[in-house]
Amino acid sequence: MRAVVQRVTRASVTVENQTVGAIERGFLVLLGVERGDGKADAEYIAEKCAGLRVFEDEAGKFNRSLQDVGGAVLLVSQFTLCGDARKGRRPSFTQAEAPEAAERLFMACRERLLALGVLVETGRFRTHMEVSLVNDGPVTILLDSRRAF
Repeated sequence: MRAVVQRVTRASVTVENQTVGAIERGFLVLLGVERGDGKADAEYIAEKCAGLRVFEDEAGKFNRSLQDVGGAVLLVSQFTLCGDARKGRRPSFTQAEAPEAAERLFMACRERLLALGVLVETGRFRTHMEVSLVNDGPVTILLDSRRAF
């Protein structure tokens, strides 16, 4: 499972000109589910997001987590994170999980974040979404439950 975690001052997702999810301070998390991922991968990503210390303390150091600052997560499914563009010009998406299984694991990640006390908003699975954000810093972290990077 791969995630792009962006620290934001605000973020929202729109489907057919209607806002379906929006947050203020926190993380926009773009989540890609790969074949072979399971509940442990979803929990790993959720726990990493909740505990990432990328918010400043009084001294300006990255010492506070999302949980420490009471931040929220806008969780957005993005199968294209599973794309392999090493050969040719068109990415291959053969490593992306089938939609039904991917949605179950996406929801497992959401549920774990909620269990950790994090407010979670989501996009709408299997739709064309427009995502808006104000990246704070900018701070962007890449996560991979298989620790490939």
